[in-house]
Amino acid sequence: QVQLVESGGGLVQAGGSLRLSCAAVRVTFSTYAMGWFRQAPGKEREFVAAIRWSGATTTYAASVKGRLTISRDSAKNTVYLQMNSLKAEDTAVYYCAGAIRNLYGVVSPLSYDYWGQGTQVTVSS
Repeated sequence: QVQLVESGGGLVQAGGSLRLSCAAVRVTFSTYAMGWFRQAPGKEREFVAAIRWSGATTTYAASVKGRLTISRDSAKNTVYLQMNSLKAEDTAVYYCAGAIRNLYGVVSPLSYDYWGQGTQVTVSS
């Protein structure tokens, strides 16, 4: 069973930075893409960023473009989300996810086969 193990969440002041990590363990398939989603209290889960494993092309939500950067280390089967210039509205539980194939595009959560347990990010204003 594939596991996605997240780390790096926490409490930070507005304008600060955090780096989230997501390690994929017991991977027995080829990965098409890895993504980050987030869910704030009372809101639906929303797309944040994704990276295609082959070629490392990236896609970002408009609300985070220029502030958050997704990257991957193929040798470690790990994906990162570097978050700079954080705002109070970035407060949410952040989830990483893995897709085996491109079903509905990297923005749709329906494309993803595996999910991490989530890590809390809280930005104080």
